[in-house]
Amino acid sequence: MASPPFSLSFLLTLLLCSTVTMMLFSPAASLTCTSHKLTSNEIYSNCIDLPLLSSYLHWTFNSTNSSLSIAFVAAPADSDGWVSWAINPTGVGMVGAQALIAFKNNGVMTVKTYKISSYQSVVPGKLSFEVWDTKAEESGGHMTIFAKIKVPGKKDSLNQVWQVGPSVTNGVPDRHDLATANMKSKGTLSLTRGQSSTGGESSTSGGVDSTTKKRNIHGVLNAVSWGILFPLGAIIARYLRTFPSADPAWFYLHAFCQVSAYAIGVAGWATGLKLGSESQGIQYSGHRNIGIAAFCLATIQIFALFVRPQKDHKYRYYWNIYHHSIGYSVIILGIINIFRGFDILRPEQKWKTTYVIVIAALGGIALFLEVITWIIVLRRKSNKSTKPYDAYNNGQNRQQPFAA
Repeated sequence: MASPPFSLSFLLTLLLCSTVTMMLFSPAASLTCTSHKLTSNEIYSNCIDLPLLSSYLHWTFNSTNSSLSIAFVAAPADSDGWVSWAINPTGVGMVGAQALIAFKNNGVMTVKTYKISSYQSVVPGKLSFEVWDTKAEESGGHMTIFAKIKVPGKKDSLNQVWQVGPSVTNGVPDRHDLATANMKSKGTLSLTRGQSSTGGESSTSGGVDSTTKKRNIHGVLNAVSWGILFPLGAIIARYLRTFPSADPAWFYLHAFCQVSAYAIGVAGWATGLKLGSESQGIQYSGHRNIGIAAFCLATIQIFALFVRPQKDHKYRYYWNIYHHSIGYSVIILGIINIFRGFDILRPEQKWKTTYVIVIAALGGIALFLEVITWIIVLRRKSNKSTKPYDAYNNGQNRQQPFAA
Protein backbone atom coordinates (compact mmCIF):
# COMPACT_ATOMS: atom_id res chain seq x y z
CA MET A 1 0.00 0.00 0.00
CA ALA A 2 1.41 3.39 -1.01
CA SER A 3 2.16 6.08 1.51
CA PRO A 4 -0.42 8.87 1.82
CA PRO A 5 0.36 11.77 -0.54
CA PHE A 6 1.86 15.00 0.75
CA SER A 7 -1.47 16.76 0.17
CA LEU A 8 -3.03 14.74 3.02
CA SER A 9 -0.22 15.61 5.44
CA PHE A 10 -0.43 19.24 4.38
CA LEU A 11 -4.18 19.27 5.02
CA LEU A 12 -3.65 17.76 8.46
CA THR A 13 -1.13 20.49 9.31
CA LEU A 14 -3.43 23.18 7.90
CA LEU A 15 -6.32 21.79 9.97
CA LEU A 16 -4.15 21.80 13.08
CA CYS A 17 -3.06 25.40 12.55
CA SER A 18 -6.60 26.63 11.84
CA THR A 19 -7.97 24.81 14.89
CA VAL A 20 -5.38 26.38 17.18
CA THR A 21 -5.94 29.82 15.63
CA MET A 22 -9.71 29.68 16.04
CA MET A 23 -9.45 28.51 19.63
CA LEU A 24 -6.92 31.18 20.53
CA PHE A 25 -8.37 34.19 18.77
CA SER A 26 -12.11 33.55 18.65
CA PRO A 27 -13.93 36.64 19.90
CA ALA A 28 -15.23 35.16 23.11
CA ALA A 29 -17.16 37.75 25.05
CA SER A 30 -15.26 38.78 28.16
CA LEU A 31 -17.18 39.53 31.30
CA THR A 32 -17.35 43.24 32.16
CA CYS A 33 -19.48 45.33 34.47
CA THR A 34 -21.72 46.27 31.55
CA SER A 35 -22.17 42.69 30.31
CA HIS A 36 -22.57 41.14 33.77
CA LYS A 37 -26.28 41.00 34.60
CA LEU A 38 -27.30 41.36 38.22
CA THR A 39 -30.09 39.07 39.37
CA SER A 40 -31.65 41.82 41.48
CA ASN A 41 -34.00 44.32 39.91
CA GLU A 42 -32.08 47.30 41.26
CA ILE A 43 -30.60 49.68 38.69
CA TYR A 44 -27.30 51.49 39.35
CA SER A 45 -26.14 54.75 37.81
CA ASN A 46 -22.51 53.75 37.36
CA CYS A 47 -20.34 50.69 36.94
CA ILE A 48 -16.62 50.12 36.49
CA ASP A 49 -14.31 47.20 35.86
CA LEU A 50 -11.90 47.31 38.76
CA PRO A 51 -8.36 46.88 37.40
CA LEU A 52 -7.43 43.81 39.46
CA LEU A 53 -8.87 40.44 40.58
CA SER A 54 -11.56 40.39 37.84
CA SER A 55 -13.86 42.50 39.98
CA TYR A 56 -16.68 44.90 39.12
CA LEU A 57 -18.47 47.62 41.04
CA HIS A 58 -21.97 48.99 40.40
CA TRP A 59 -23.08 51.98 42.41
CA THR A 60 -25.47 54.89 42.78
CA PHE A 61 -24.55 57.91 44.87
CA ASN A 62 -27.22 60.18 46.35
CA SER A 63 -25.48 63.44 47.17
CA THR A 64 -28.46 64.89 49.00
CA ASN A 65 -28.13 62.46 51.90
CA SER A 66 -24.61 61.11 51.16
CA SER A 67 -25.87 57.56 50.72
CA LEU A 68 -24.20 55.03 48.47
CA SER A 69 -25.84 51.90 47.02
CA ILE A 70 -23.32 49.32 45.78
CA ALA A 71 -23.16 45.92 44.14
CA PHE A 72 -19.65 44.50 44.22
CA VAL A 73 -19.02 41.47 41.97
CA ALA A 74 -15.94 39.22 42.08
CA ALA A 75 -14.90 35.61 41.64
CA PRO A 76 -13.51 34.08 44.86
CA ALA A 77 -10.06 32.50 44.73
CA ASP A 78 -11.76 29.11 45.16
CA SER A 79 -15.33 27.87 45.06
CA ASP A 80 -15.51 27.88 48.87
CA GLY A 81 -13.72 31.21 49.20
CA TRP A 82 -14.82 34.75 49.94
CA VAL A 83 -14.97 38.22 48.38
CA SER A 84 -14.71 41.59 50.08
CA TRP A 85 -15.24 45.28 49.39
CA ALA A 86 -14.20 47.91 51.90
CA ILE A 87 -13.95 51.63 52.57
CA ASN A 88 -10.91 53.03 54.33
CA PRO A 89 -11.85 56.36 55.98
CA THR A 90 -8.31 57.01 57.26
CA GLY A 91 -5.89 55.63 54.66
CA VAL A 92 -5.43 54.11 51.22
CA GLY A 93 -4.66 50.48 52.08
CA MET A 94 -5.94 47.52 54.01
CA VAL A 95 -5.10 48.76 57.50
CA GLY A 96 -7.99 50.84 58.80
CA ALA A 97 -10.46 49.50 56.23
CA GLN A 98 -14.11 48.87 57.12
CA ALA A 99 -15.00 45.76 55.15
CA LEU A 100 -18.01 43.89 53.87
CA ILE A 101 -17.09 40.21 53.35
CA ALA A 102 -19.36 37.69 51.62
CA PHE A 103 -19.00 33.91 51.83
CA LYS A 104 -20.98 30.70 52.25
CA ASN A 105 -22.02 29.99 55.81
CA ASN A 106 -23.34 26.42 56.02
CA GLY A 107 -24.05 26.59 52.30
CA VAL A 108 -25.94 29.92 52.50
CA MET A 109 -24.48 33.17 51.21
CA THR A 110 -24.03 35.76 53.92
CA VAL A 111 -22.43 39.19 54.41
CA LYS A 112 -20.56 40.17 57.56
CA THR A 113 -18.84 43.41 58.53
CA TYR A 114 -15.21 43.46 59.67
CA LYS A 115 -12.84 46.07 61.06
CA ILE A 116 -9.26 45.71 59.87
CA SER A 117 -7.09 47.44 62.44
CA SER A 118 -3.87 45.67 61.36
CA TYR A 119 -2.66 42.87 59.10
CA GLN A 120 -2.96 40.47 62.04
CA SER A 121 -6.27 41.81 63.39
CA VAL A 122 -9.38 41.23 61.28
CA VAL A 123 -12.36 41.07 63.61
CA PRO A 124 -16.10 41.10 62.97
CA GLY A 125 -17.92 44.12 64.34
CA LYS A 126 -20.02 47.17 63.65
CA LEU A 127 -18.46 49.59 61.19
CA SER A 128 -17.66 53.22 61.88
CA PHE A 129 -20.37 54.31 59.44
CA GLU A 130 -23.94 53.16 58.91
CA VAL A 131 -24.59 50.15 56.66
CA TRP A 132 -27.97 48.60 55.83
CA ASP A 133 -29.76 46.31 53.34
CA THR A 134 -26.74 43.99 53.11
CA LYS A 135 -27.09 40.71 51.27
CA ALA A 136 -25.03 38.41 49.05
CA GLU A 137 -25.61 35.99 46.24
CA GLU A 138 -23.64 33.58 44.08
CA SER A 139 -24.10 33.05 40.35
CA GLY A 140 -21.88 31.74 37.57
CA GLY A 141 -18.83 31.39 39.81
CA HIS A 142 -19.10 35.00 41.01
CA MET A 143 -20.21 36.38 44.36
CA THR A 144 -22.04 39.68 44.67
CA ILE A 145 -22.26 41.95 47.72
CA PHE A 146 -25.25 44.29 47.89
CA ALA A 147 -25.31 47.10 50.46
CA LYS A 148 -26.33 50.67 51.20
CA ILE A 149 -23.81 52.87 52.97
CA LYS A 150 -23.81 56.26 54.64
CA VAL A 151 -20.69 57.83 53.16
CA PRO A 152 -18.55 59.11 56.04
CA GLY A 153 -17.74 62.82 56.03
CA LYS A 154 -20.09 63.76 53.15
CA LYS A 155 -17.32 63.19 50.60
CA ASP A 156 -17.59 62.90 46.83
CA SER A 157 -14.78 60.30 46.70
CA LEU A 158 -13.55 57.54 48.97
CA ASN A 159 -10.68 55.11 49.38
CA GLN A 160 -11.77 51.62 48.44
CA VAL A 161 -10.14 48.23 48.93
CA TRP A 162 -11.34 44.97 47.41
CA GLN A 163 -10.12 41.42 47.87
CA VAL A 164 -10.80 37.73 47.24
CA GLY A 165 -9.81 34.75 49.36
CA PRO A 166 -9.55 30.98 48.98
CA SER A 167 -11.43 29.56 51.95
CA VAL A 168 -13.43 30.03 55.15
CA THR A 169 -12.75 28.11 58.37
CA ASN A 170 -15.44 27.91 61.07
CA GLY A 171 -17.16 30.98 59.69
CA VAL A 172 -13.93 33.03 59.59
CA PRO A 173 -12.38 34.06 56.23
CA ASP A 174 -8.86 32.70 55.80
CA ARG A 175 -5.90 34.74 54.64
CA HIS A 176 -5.84 35.82 51.00
CA ASP A 177 -2.93 35.31 48.62
CA LEU A 178 -0.03 37.76 48.59
CA ALA A 179 0.25 38.00 44.81
CA THR A 180 0.76 41.39 43.19
CA ALA A 181 -2.91 41.65 42.22
CA ASN A 182 -4.00 41.03 45.82
CA MET A 183 -1.55 43.53 47.25
CA LYS A 184 -2.51 46.30 44.81
CA SER A 185 -6.31 45.93 44.86
CA LYS A 186 -7.00 49.37 46.26
CA GLY A 187 -7.62 52.87 44.98
CA THR A 188 -9.83 55.96 45.01
CA LEU A 189 -13.41 55.90 43.79
CA SER A 190 -14.96 59.12 42.49
CA LEU A 191 -18.61 58.91 43.49
CA THR A 192 -19.81 61.70 41.22
CA ARG A 193 -17.68 61.26 38.09
CA GLY A 194 -17.93 57.48 37.80
CA GLN A 195 -14.20 56.87 37.84
CA SER A 196 -11.70 54.86 39.83
CA SER A 197 -7.97 55.38 40.20
CA THR A 198 -5.36 52.85 41.28
CA GLY A 199 -1.79 53.76 42.08
CA GLY A 200 -2.23 57.23 40.65
CA GLU A 201 -3.62 56.03 37.30
CA SER A 202 -7.26 56.74 36.60
CA SER A 203 -9.46 54.33 34.75
CA THR A 204 -13.07 54.17 33.68
CA SER A 205 -15.05 51.11 32.70
CA GLY A 206 -12.70 48.51 31.29
CA GLY A 207 -9.58 50.22 32.60
CA VAL A 208 -6.54 48.15 33.54
CA ASP A 209 -3.43 49.43 35.28
CA SER A 210 0.00 49.22 33.65
CA THR A 211 1.23 46.37 35.86
CA THR A 212 -1.79 44.22 35.03
CA LYS A 213 -1.30 44.95 31.32
CA LYS A 214 2.32 43.81 31.54
CA ARG A 215 1.31 40.65 33.40
CA ASN A 216 -1.33 39.87 30.79
CA ILE A 217 1.12 40.50 27.93
CA HIS A 218 3.69 38.30 29.69
CA GLY A 219 1.15 35.50 30.04
CA VAL A 220 -0.13 35.66 26.45
CA LEU A 221 3.35 35.78 24.90
CA ASN A 222 4.58 32.79 26.89
CA ALA A 223 1.42 30.74 26.35
CA VAL A 224 1.65 31.22 22.57
CA SER A 225 5.42 30.62 22.48
CA TRP A 226 6.30 27.87 24.97
CA GLY A 227 2.84 26.34 25.18
CA ILE A 228 1.68 26.24 21.54
CA LEU A 229 4.26 27.07 18.87
CA PHE A 230 7.07 24.91 20.29
CA PRO A 231 4.83 21.80 20.54
CA LEU A 232 3.37 22.54 17.09
CA GLY A 233 6.85 22.74 15.58
CA ALA A 234 7.79 19.42 17.18
CA ILE A 235 4.65 17.78 15.76
CA ILE A 236 5.49 19.06 12.26
CA ALA A 237 9.07 17.74 12.46
CA ARG A 238 8.15 14.34 13.86
CA TYR A 239 5.28 13.46 11.56
CA LEU A 240 5.59 15.35 8.26
CA ARG A 241 9.11 14.00 7.68
CA THR A 242 7.56 10.53 7.37
CA PHE A 243 6.39 11.51 3.89
CA PRO A 244 9.27 11.78 1.37
CA SER A 245 7.29 14.28 -0.70
CA ALA A 246 7.20 16.64 2.29
CA ASP A 247 10.99 17.02 2.25
CA PRO A 248 12.30 19.73 2.64
CA ALA A 249 9.00 21.58 3.27
CA TRP A 250 8.61 19.99 6.71
CA PHE A 251 12.03 21.30 7.73
CA TYR A 252 11.24 24.91 6.80
CA LEU A 253 7.86 24.73 8.56
CA HIS A 254 9.53 23.27 11.64
CA ALA A 255 12.28 25.90 11.65
CA PHE A 256 9.77 28.71 11.14
CA CYS A 257 7.64 27.56 14.10
CA GLN A 258 10.60 27.13 16.42
CA VAL A 259 12.34 30.39 15.52
CA SER A 260 9.03 32.27 15.85
CA ALA A 261 8.38 30.58 19.18
CA TYR A 262 11.83 31.53 20.41
CA ALA A 263 11.45 35.17 19.34
CA ILE A 264 8.06 35.48 21.06
CA GLY A 265 9.43 33.59 24.06
CA VAL A 266 12.31 36.07 24.39
CA ALA A 267 9.78 38.90 24.51
CA GLY A 268 7.73 37.06 27.14
CA TRP A 269 10.85 36.28 29.16
CA ALA A 270 11.93 39.94 29.02
CA THR A 271 8.53 41.15 30.27
CA GLY A 272 8.84 38.66 33.12
CA LEU A 273 12.22 40.10 34.10
CA LYS A 274 10.75 43.60 33.96
CA LEU A 275 7.83 42.59 36.17
CA GLY A 276 10.21 40.97 38.64
CA SER A 277 12.31 44.12 38.90
CA GLU A 278 9.18 46.19 39.56
CA SER A 279 7.79 43.83 42.22
CA GLN A 280 10.22 44.22 45.06
CA GLY A 281 9.64 41.71 47.85
CA ILE A 282 7.38 39.52 45.68
CA GLN A 283 9.04 36.45 44.15
CA TYR A 284 7.80 33.32 42.46
CA SER A 285 10.99 31.30 42.65
CA GLY A 286 9.68 28.13 41.04
CA HIS A 287 8.08 29.96 38.10
CA ARG A 288 11.19 32.09 37.62
CA ASN A 289 13.68 29.19 37.79
CA ILE A 290 11.72 27.04 35.35
CA GLY A 291 11.47 30.02 32.99
CA ILE A 292 15.21 30.61 33.11
CA ALA A 293 15.93 26.91 32.51
CA ALA A 294 13.52 26.77 29.54
CA PHE A 295 15.02 29.95 28.06
CA CYS A 296 18.59 28.65 28.36
CA LEU A 297 17.70 25.28 26.79
CA ALA A 298 15.78 27.00 23.98
CA THR A 299 18.79 29.21 23.27
CA ILE A 300 21.01 26.13 23.02
CA GLN A 301 18.39 24.54 20.77
CA ILE A 302 18.45 27.48 18.36
CA PHE A 303 22.19 26.96 17.88
CA ALA A 304 21.36 23.46 16.67
CA LEU A 305 20.36 25.04 13.36
CA PHE A 306 23.94 26.23 12.83
CA VAL A 307 25.70 22.98 13.78
CA ARG A 308 23.38 20.54 11.99
CA PRO A 309 25.46 17.81 10.30
CA GLN A 310 24.51 16.26 6.99
CA LYS A 311 22.27 13.19 7.13
CA ASP A 312 25.13 10.81 6.33
CA HIS A 313 27.62 12.45 8.72
CA LYS A 314 29.03 10.20 11.43
CA TYR A 315 27.99 12.66 14.17
CA ARG A 316 24.39 13.03 12.95
CA TYR A 317 23.21 10.27 15.31
CA TYR A 318 24.55 12.13 18.37
CA TRP A 319 23.20 15.44 17.09
CA ASN A 320 19.74 13.89 16.84
CA ILE A 321 19.91 12.75 20.48
CA TYR A 322 20.99 16.22 21.60
CA HIS A 323 18.36 17.99 19.46
CA HIS A 324 15.44 15.77 20.45
CA SER A 325 16.20 15.58 24.18
CA ILE A 326 16.60 19.34 24.55
CA GLY A 327 13.57 20.03 22.38
CA TYR A 328 11.22 17.82 24.39
CA SER A 329 12.66 19.22 27.64
CA VAL A 330 11.82 22.76 26.51
CA ILE A 331 8.25 21.74 25.68
CA ILE A 332 7.69 19.98 29.01
CA LEU A 333 9.18 22.83 31.05
CA GLY A 334 7.22 25.41 29.06
CA ILE A 335 3.85 23.73 29.62
CA ILE A 336 4.54 23.21 33.33
CA ASN A 337 5.48 26.87 33.71
CA ILE A 338 2.39 28.07 31.90
CA PHE A 339 0.18 26.33 34.45
CA ARG A 340 2.30 27.84 37.24
CA GLY A 341 1.66 31.20 35.61
CA PHE A 342 -2.09 30.55 35.66
CA ASP A 343 -1.86 29.93 39.41
CA ILE A 344 -0.07 33.27 39.85
CA LEU A 345 -2.14 35.43 37.51
CA ARG A 346 -5.47 33.80 38.43
CA PRO A 347 -7.22 34.88 35.21
CA GLU A 348 -10.82 34.05 34.47
CA GLN A 349 -11.35 30.29 34.28
CA LYS A 350 -12.19 30.46 30.57
CA TRP A 351 -8.58 31.32 29.68
CA LYS A 352 -7.17 28.32 31.51
CA THR A 353 -9.90 26.12 30.04
CA THR A 354 -9.10 27.38 26.52
CA TYR A 355 -5.43 26.55 26.93
CA VAL A 356 -6.24 23.09 28.29
CA ILE A 357 -8.44 22.48 25.23
CA VAL A 358 -5.65 23.64 22.89
CA ILE A 359 -3.07 21.37 24.54
CA ALA A 360 -5.53 18.46 24.55
CA ALA A 361 -6.17 19.04 20.84
CA LEU A 362 -2.45 19.10 20.07
CA GLY A 363 -1.96 15.95 22.12
CA GLY A 364 -4.86 14.19 20.39
CA ILE A 365 -3.58 15.11 16.93
CA ALA A 366 -0.06 14.00 17.88
CA LEU A 367 -1.39 10.66 19.12
CA PHE A 368 -3.37 10.14 15.91
CA LEU A 369 -0.37 11.00 13.74
CA GLU A 370 1.87 8.75 15.87
CA VAL A 371 -0.35 5.78 15.05
CA ILE A 372 -0.44 6.69 11.34
CA THR A 373 3.34 7.15 11.26
CA TRP A 374 4.05 3.77 12.83
CA ILE A 375 1.67 2.06 10.40
CA ILE A 376 3.50 3.65 7.46
CA VAL A 377 6.96 2.88 8.84
CA LEU A 378 6.11 -0.76 9.60
CA ARG A 379 4.62 -1.26 6.14
CA ARG A 380 7.72 0.17 4.51
CA LYS A 381 9.94 -2.14 6.54
CA SER A 382 7.73 -5.05 5.67
CA ASN A 383 7.92 -4.25 1.95
CA LYS A 384 11.69 -3.89 2.05
CA SER A 385 12.13 -7.22 3.83
CA THR A 386 9.80 -9.24 1.61
CA LYS A 387 10.54 -7.92 -1.87
CA PRO A 388 14.19 -9.10 -2.13
CA TYR A 389 13.23 -12.49 -0.69
CA ASP A 390 10.39 -12.91 -3.18
CA ALA A 391 12.62 -11.89 -6.07
CA TYR A 392 15.25 -14.40 -5.02
CA ASN A 393 12.68 -17.19 -4.71
CA ASN A 394 11.15 -16.31 -8.03
CA GLY A 395 14.55 -16.50 -9.65
CA GLN A 396 15.29 -19.83 -8.00
CA ASN A 397 11.94 -21.19 -9.12
CA ARG A 398 12.63 -20.17 -12.69
CA GLN A 399 15.97 -21.96 -12.65
CA GLN A 400 14.66 -25.09 -10.89
CA PRO A 401 10.97 -25.38 -11.91
CA PHE A 402 10.71 -28.97 -10.73
CA ALA A 403 12.49 -28.64 -7.44
CA ALA A 404 10.71 -30.11 -4.49
